[in-house]
Amino acid sequence: MAKEQRFSSAMATNIPFNFKFDYEYGKAEQLTPMIRRILAKNPSGFTFRGTGTYVVGKGNVAVIDPGPLLMDHIEALKQSLAGETVTHILITHTHMDHSPAAEPLKGHWQAPTYGYGPHGAGKLEEGIQVEEGGDMNFQPDVTIKDGDMIEGEGWTIECVYTPGHTSNHMCYALREENALFTGDHVMGWSTSVISPPDGDMTRYMKSLELLLTRPEEIYWPTHGTCIRDVNNYVRSFIDHRLEREKQILNCLEQGVTDITKMVPVMYTDTDKELYGAAARSVLSAMVRMVDMGQVICEGEPAMGATFRLS
Repeated sequence: MAKEQRFSSAMATNIPFNFKFDYEYGKAEQLTPMIRRILAKNPSGFTFRGTGTYVVGKGNVAVIDPGPLLMDHIEALKQSLAGETVTHILITHTHMDHSPAAEPLKGHWQAPTYGYGPHGAGKLEEGIQVEEGGDMNFQPDVTIKDGDMIEGEGWTIECVYTPGHTSNHMCYALREENALFTGDHVMGWSTSVISPPDGDMTRYMKSLELLLTRPEEIYWPTHGTCIRDVNNYVRSFIDHRLEREKQILNCLEQGVTDITKMVPVMYTDTDKELYGAAARSVLSAMVRMVDMGQVICEGEPAMGATFRLS
């Protein structure tokens, strides 16, 4: 269970994760009158059971997060949608389990792709270079921004910009069902990795707070099952991150100033294989705390830097 929870420890905040997930790889599952999901066979400690590609509408449809470059998954999408036409391909963000299949599907259906921008788009415009861990080949045919509306046959989708997990992360609100496709921003089975420089904890927290102002009643993340009671769930995510910050302050008070030494103290129930990713999230929290003036860093905040209380 610890590996499925990814980054767990004995914390006061209880996030009501849901690990129940009935699935069959490659099969189009009808979730609601307007939403279907086809699951890619790419399970891991970061993707749960795999990437869930969503299909919105019937006849002329939109595909959200076409997924990884796996031929079995691409063929399953083609077969599941045989006789229909994909008119829009929407990308939440450009990690390798979300966007690479867009290119062959675009070629098959001649459908344009939609996204906030290429990998790192929210940071590159500030002159910040990001790591090449994403889909560096993706370039949307249509660049979208917060508040843009995308309309198709019987459906209307609002673009909701939610940077944090990545700088180009976009959620999509399906107006007809009061539902939000949350990508990796909010998932039902785990918290998200926030890894600088592309990942940004300050922006992530603001993006979580943004969701509390929105009307959607159900979330459909790209990994795992749907999320209900959404406001309380999002609040638990915010509280969880704030509690992590308190753990960091406690470590610093005890003289633990190195991130790699903080991780075993903070993530007591987490699989050691995931310590590297956990350390990246601690670094992101540390950057936010430096920005807020709570913590001082000798030089630029980085994995090998020394931190202390301000």
